[in-house]
Amino acid sequence: MSAPGSEAGLGRAIQDFREARRQAAVQSLLGRLTGRKSELLSFDEIDDTLKLGSPYRRFLDDIPLDAIVGSVGRYVDFTRDFLPLSDSDESRWARVKVAFEQQGLAPIEVYKIGTAYFVLDGNHRVSVARQLGATHIEAYVNEFRSPVSLGPDDDLDAVLLKAEQAEFQAATHLDELRPELALRVTLPGHTRELIEHILVHRYYLGLNWGREFSMPEAVASWLDTVYLPVVRLIRELGILRDFPCRTEADLYLWLKRHQAELAAALGWPVEPDRAASSLAEQLSQTPRRIWGRVRANLQDLFTPAPLEGGPPPGAWRDLADRPSDRLFASLLVAVNGGEHGWLALEQALPVARHEGAVIKGLHVVRERKALDSSAVAALRAEFDRRCAAAGVAGDLAVEAGPAASLLVRRAVWADLVVVSLKHAPDEWLAGRLRSGFRALLQRSPRPVLAVPAQSYTLARTLLAYDGSPKAEEALFLAAYLATGWGTQLAVLPDTANPRSWARTEARARAYLEARGVQAEYLQVFGAADEAILTAAREQAADLIVMGGYNRTPLMTLLRDSAVDRVLRRSRVPVLVCR
Repeated sequence: MSAPGSEAGLGRAIQDFREARRQAAVQSLLGRLTGRKSELLSFDEIDDTLKLGSPYRRFLDDIPLDAIVGSVGRYVDFTRDFLPLSDSDESRWARVKVAFEQQGLAPIEVYKIGTAYFVLDGNHRVSVARQLGATHIEAYVNEFRSPVSLGPDDDLDAVLLKAEQAEFQAATHLDELRPELALRVTLPGHTRELIEHILVHRYYLGLNWGREFSMPEAVASWLDTVYLPVVRLIRELGILRDFPCRTEADLYLWLKRHQAELAAALGWPVEPDRAASSLAEQLSQTPRRIWGRVRANLQDLFTPAPLEGGPPPGAWRDLADRPSDRLFASLLVAVNGGEHGWLALEQALPVARHEGAVIKGLHVVRERKALDSSAVAALRAEFDRRCAAAGVAGDLAVEAGPAASLLVRRAVWADLVVVSLKHAPDEWLAGRLRSGFRALLQRSPRPVLAVPAQSYTLARTLLAYDGSPKAEEALFLAAYLATGWGTQLAVLPDTANPRSWARTEARARAYLEARGVQAEYLQVFGAADEAILTAAREQAADLIVMGGYNRTPLMTLLRDSAVDRVLRRSRVPVLVCR
């Protein structure tokens, strides 16, 4: 029969265990809310990473309880502070506490790596000692030599990162080759991924040069031609601000991965700057980016497709403003396979040659089963032939779905959309509701070049300018064509009346003359579409540049617009700006 005092001590110990369990539950909850690690480290996982081998010495010592960070076998049974996580430990924990109070505890057995300890035997003794406020505990210490330092504040990710960083330095000798350059990552696996990038680069160097490259040569070449150009882009775009807890090396890897995923999904190569902007928009956790995604999703959810208005005027220039003397680095060209359908490509080819741009073709089929048809294969071959004959780089993607929606979605990956104008928006409401071309003009995030009958050299431009926000974008593009292409420019100010004509003529003249552009200013009054078409014919213009729809999407849907009337009757390409 147990002594009454012993039974009372065991009862108190059970109450202490239950209090410790309550504290463990609170600590685990706070850890999930704050992201603070509350789990013990697993010695086996660290051993697998560091390849520790056998202990090199064993000794008896008083070790600090705060330096015990893990367990060999029971790391899921206690928190980082050795609070119990399992109710089934109640009886054993209580008996250990009673024994501790009555006669003390036998030494525990631990493994030591750096200044951190892992319990091999004695997890309950450590838990009880910490609950009783002890600072040290007697232990038999089995110490390992480690390739990396490990301290009590390190978590498993930190251990893995240290091991991988040591592996990276041993493989690349970067600290010797470029001591000023520190490639630091924050996620396990990233350092090894960097090594893989270098090894792939080394392999292709050998193929291109017909000789074997040493690792130091490959590292230096990879840094200069692959890694550092991407890092410079990351700095120019400032996207590190969108990922404040990450490093340039982290973003390099994310960007390369994202770029490859986009290329696979789109069927086109994706420029690094566009991939970087997409990465920030999709993955950034900054409040601005999160709110932008929420707002876009809400807008898509509650706005019917015919009433979607697209981005605000001028937003399309975000990518065009990158440091370059080219405005159109890539063109999205709709290719439908019929003879009229090649008009867009034939018009896009001279633009691409002049701009040094790539062509991103898109062919849309009705059903997915047609994606691999012989007709699509023939169309792809003809697309490649025409691009090669023109000396222009081009890639054709094929996708099933509604053409207008696909063009709008893919337009963000280009600077200009080029389409053949076979079916202009109808003058009747029912026709406008069905018009894919109207939807494209309304929602496209990029300017749209509509090609109605044949391709032109684009040597003489007519600018229709009424002073509206979208007409300001047309003014910007007309000035670019005049300065960058040397096109002759005729300007048709607002045709409503002499007063508005004088006002808009003065604004256009001031803008163009400030940029050294000489232009002819036309004075024509009357309905805008009639004035535009008459001026284009009299001036022998081979391109009309004008702003897009100025009314709200609903009003544009309900009322025929000057833009639609010009598109229905123009015989020359029309560049519709937003």
